[in-house]
Amino acid sequence: MPQPSTTDRIHRLVPSPAGRTHLVEQGTGPLVLLVHGFPESWYSWRHQLPALAAAGYRAVAVDVRGYGRSSRPEAPTAYRILELVEDNVAVVKALGEESAIVVGHDWGANIAAVSALVRPDVFRAVGLLSVPYAPRGGPRPSEIFAQMGGDEEFY
Repeated sequence: MPQPSTTDRIHRLVPSPAGRTHLVEQGTGPLVLLVHGFPESWYSWRHQLPALAAAGYRAVAVDVRGYGRSSRPEAPTAYRILELVEDNVAVVKALGEESAIVVGHDWGANIAAVSALVRPDVFRAVGLLSVPYAPRGGPRPSEIFAQMGGDEEFY
């Protein structure tokens, strides 16, 4: 199967609660929303966009609020996790979709996890890369890892 080229990418600005979200999309099919980590941008997903497109997905990498060409609200409260979740929901809706698979890397993994947790009506599947999920009020990942391997297996 031939790989789509990088010239098949489409850059768009879509409305979101923060003002606007910059995204890059490639491919057609079920929507996969890619959320970058800190301090990155949509560009960190540049290799996954054509691979997902070739696999039959509509791959969309966003610039999270405050990064790249997306809006940069001044108020610190504008960067609360639920605000970032609503940006993800707005992207899905602006693209004319009802649901998406959400994938996050690093800090984006936390955003993706909470998106799927609080909006299961929109995010039907989630992929988390490089950061363990830690539910609020639950044990810390370091405590879980220490229990799995004991004192000699965990630093």
